[in-house]
Amino acid sequence: MTEGGSSAMRLAGFLKKETLQILRDPSSLLLGIVMPVVLLFIFGYGVSLDPKNVPVAMVLEDSGPEARELAARFELSPYFKPQMVYSVAQAKKRVDSGAVDGIFILGSDFSAQLAKAFRAEVQLVLNGVDANRTRLIQGYGLGIIGKWLDVRRARGEGGVLPPLIVEQRIWFNESADSTNFLVPGLLTLIMTLTGTLLTALVVAREWEKGTMEALLATPITPGEILLGKIIPYFILGMTGMLLSVILGVFLFNVPLRGSLMLLIALSGLFLLASLGFGLFISSATRVQFVAAMISVIAGFLPAFFLSGLLFDLESTPRLVQMISYLIPARYFVIISQTLFLAGNVWSTLLPAAGMLAVMAIVLIGATRKKLVRRLPQ
Repeated sequence: MTEGGSSAMRLAGFLKKETLQILRDPSSLLLGIVMPVVLLFIFGYGVSLDPKNVPVAMVLEDSGPEARELAARFELSPYFKPQMVYSVAQAKKRVDSGAVDGIFILGSDFSAQLAKAFRAEVQLVLNGVDANRTRLIQGYGLGIIGKWLDVRRARGEGGVLPPLIVEQRIWFNESADSTNFLVPGLLTLIMTLTGTLLTALVVAREWEKGTMEALLATPITPGEILLGKIIPYFILGMTGMLLSVILGVFLFNVPLRGSLMLLIALSGLFLLASLGFGLFISSATRVQFVAAMISVIAGFLPAFFLSGLLFDLESTPRLVQMISYLIPARYFVIISQTLFLAGNVWSTLLPAAGMLAVMAIVLIGATRKKLVRRLPQ
């Protein structure tokens, strides 16, 4: 038998052994298939960046029809949950106690000013402890007031139209629903966690159980060991990714405007980089606990904080931005959000895919070198 045929037989046998290992070990199936589904449910249903039912104290010192109409718009909005109070002092006490996040005030001369000069003061006082949340709530409040003014103008009650009318349009995520933004990004976290954590344990587990010595007694090469470790976990990780995509599209109604095949292909690149990183960790340590800790600290946490999923990286210090370029998750967040919400935008996808390909090659190559050093030839 030729050397190539022998290598193929060894690799097939090793793949069979790794597949049986995965099937016998419920934790691998749990991490690879069940955990992505559970995480998607938790994040998809439990995490939202859109404040809704924000409690605000409402002080109506004017009982005119205009004031009641504007107050009713706040009451009917899904973003606010007004609580009627009778004085500003009472409203301030509720803000101080944390019962409400703001105060909506219409003064006693609101209707009179509106009838006299088509201008009147509306006060929206907000708790600014969480600046981002405050800006969103402020935008919702101004939006309600703006729509009320539009209706008045349409009825001929709003006076002369302003010289400029700003017409807002939101591209790619027309409903401005944060779920459409979060779910594609969550694929990145799920694949990082499953890809890195799954493989971070496999070589360390061989050392801990003492089966590595038996493996070394066979003629198998480091390259064959590497392939045998990557292929089964690659299939497992892609299965979890496809389940997450199906749930994202059909359960959370996130639009997939790009090519599904392209998403699968680029997900494969990202998964290879994650698996390579996990195997590199596993080949560098012989203790599963240490490998798991390193994979969480060096793999999952940077993907969470430095991928651009939750925080705008352009607003971070330059040093943090430079570090983020070393995180594979940064590029896959760009890819998944582009393919889901914008489509096949090649000018965005190709550079990110190129970086992922380079990282996958470097990480898998480094892992092979590490294995060669630790395993006798």
